[in-house]
Amino acid sequence: MMFKRVLIVASFWLIASCASPVSKPPMMAYYEAFTNKDYEDVIAELEIAISEHNFRITGHSRVGKVIRDRGTKGFPNYDTLQFCNLTHAKTLLEMSPHFVKYMPCNVVVYEYQGKVIVKTHLLPTNTSQVQLNTFAQKMNTMLKAIVDFAVEE
Repeated sequence: MMFKRVLIVASFWLIASCASPVSKPPMMAYYEAFTNKDYEDVIAELEIAISEHNFRITGHSRVGKVIRDRGTKGFPNYDTLQFCNLTHAKTLLEMSPHFVKYMPCNVVVYEYQGKVIVKTHLLPTNTSQVQLNTFAQKMNTMLKAIVDFAVEE
């Protein structure tokens, strides 16, 4: 009887030692800035900055405008701009196919408490791949520059 108990406990320990530890997904890092500039000027500046960094806009969702157009007068502005550079995309995906979740690059613009806020998510720079971290740092620098250009007064 005692042998069976020891065998059962040992079996549980063996099974548990084979299991992979559950890892938490990385926290999404963001970069945010705000301005007192006119909302449409910020959008125009974003489009210029995106282009100047050799990205192409792949989508522009004017969520706030569409909600106003459907009858909710006074609804604030909310926009999302998606953009991509296929050379950068290819490089990134060759290093890590899992990084497709960060594509395309994305920036949001919205009004809050009298300010225009511009926000983008950043790529993780603490992976186990040094080359991927270096690439992510380069991309994050560009993303921050795009945001900063748009809010500069």
